[in-house]
Amino acid sequence: MASPPDMEADPSYARACPDYKRYSTFQHRPFSDGPMELPFQRPSIHCRTFTSPLVEKVIEDMTEKMVDKDLARLFENAFPNTLDTTVRWHVDGEAAHTELKARSSVDGKWGGAQSFVVTGDINAEWLRDSTNQLLQYQPLAKKDKKIFNLILGAINTQAEYVIESPYCNAFQPPPPSKLAATQNGQDDVVHPAYEPSFVFECKYELDSLAHFLSLGNSFYNHTGSLDFLTPRWYKALDTVLEVLDQQSQSTFDSETGRFERNAYTFSRRTDQGTETLPLSGVGNPLNYGTGLIRSAFRPSDDATILGFYIPANAQMAVELKKTADILFAAKNVGLSQILGKRAQSITDGIWQHGVVAHKNYGRVFAYEVDGYGSQILMDDANVPSLLALPIMGFLERNDPVYQNTRKMLLNKAGNPYYLEGRAFHGIGGPHVGLEHAWPMSLLLQAMTSDDDKEIMGCVDLVLSASPLGLVHESINVNQIRDYTRSWFAWANSVFAQTILDLAKRKPHLVFGKGAEPYIVE
Repeated sequence: MASPPDMEADPSYARACPDYKRYSTFQHRPFSDGPMELPFQRPSIHCRTFTSPLVEKVIEDMTEKMVDKDLARLFENAFPNTLDTTVRWHVDGEAAHTELKARSSVDGKWGGAQSFVVTGDINAEWLRDSTNQLLQYQPLAKKDKKIFNLILGAINTQAEYVIESPYCNAFQPPPPSKLAATQNGQDDVVHPAYEPSFVFECKYELDSLAHFLSLGNSFYNHTGSLDFLTPRWYKALDTVLEVLDQQSQSTFDSETGRFERNAYTFSRRTDQGTETLPLSGVGNPLNYGTGLIRSAFRPSDDATILGFYIPANAQMAVELKKTADILFAAKNVGLSQILGKRAQSITDGIWQHGVVAHKNYGRVFAYEVDGYGSQILMDDANVPSLLALPIMGFLERNDPVYQNTRKMLLNKAGNPYYLEGRAFHGIGGPHVGLEHAWPMSLLLQAMTSDDDKEIMGCVDLVLSASPLGLVHESINVNQIRDYTRSWFAWANSVFAQTILDLAKRKPHLVFGKGAEPYIVE
């Protein structure tokens, strides 16, 4: 099939483009041919924030072959949602603005391609969200120069964020973009201090740094390019390693027993315990000699109870090992060995301290531990999670400890945040309360299953909870039309990744009996 013609938006239309946050709450024609009659939720070509002919070809290839036309429409809306709506600023590095050239010539800041990718309805970039939002486009980067530069720009932009404020999770538009900053409306006291015009929120989440590494690792895996290994990226990596050193320290000195105040503290004026750290912003005590790294907050932006958050440690171990392999290929052997040793230390710590005996499920992974023997047994829908351990590459799906853990997590008796109701079910979390489960958890469940019935049960439930043609953040388990966030790009990306996974791994489920696999490359 021939590629569709290149589509370019007319910038003169920009002022007439509707606010997508509001646009996404209404149904737009044409409707799908399936029984749900799902709306077409892509903005006009003139209002899309980034376009790619190769992305359009994937949409055409997939939707033509998909048997369920409602599912095809949801894919058609979800797969390009990040490109359509969230690339607020991008320069390709080849025709940089005068200010960018001036900056890069002096200190390298903001040099080369740059990309600012917001989470959706919030005008800020989360390191975690943006990495996951771009994941389904990574396989296209080798053939599509525009996608290549977009992702390269995202790596460069994240590097600047990490260098400036490595303990922060969400960021304002880059200064060269000239886009206005917004405030989160919170009253926070944070150490190290940060610049509010640069940082949107400063919750230290270990997975944010792991996602920075993941973005570059995925880029290299699909393109073989080392273009992102710039002096600024190396400086960002050094900054990450410094944070890992600081956050591997225990609460008390191992020899004297004296309290050692952590390099990072966070206090927020709030009546929600999940929004701040206990003990005047320090967090609960952590033991020494575990090999694990502290995370003050979870990927849901909720505070950890016990700071050794196992899913983020697993992700960091995986990404450090991948980065080590890339550095070895780049002939930076010394640094590669440092990262490899750190990855192994974290991995050993997980298996030593993060695996516990459960009376009903056997040996399982704990969600959080403190190195003293305390443990939290649960899971949250946000990634990294225990459910997602095989997707992250920490272990194989058939690992017996993982299988025990998975059974525990997908059972109300084993996971307090596995929520069930009259209309919906799945894993939720403290972030949105005790009646809302996240569609994203069902998608992860599908991607970690080999059982056709289980997979399609998950996919069909997400489809039924998406009458607006987009995947929401969470769904009320008793009222399927009660949702949070009509526009949440990360969830749409995970849906697209799930359908592409099935197209490759189990094509008969989406294309019909006897169908050949479809692989995006």
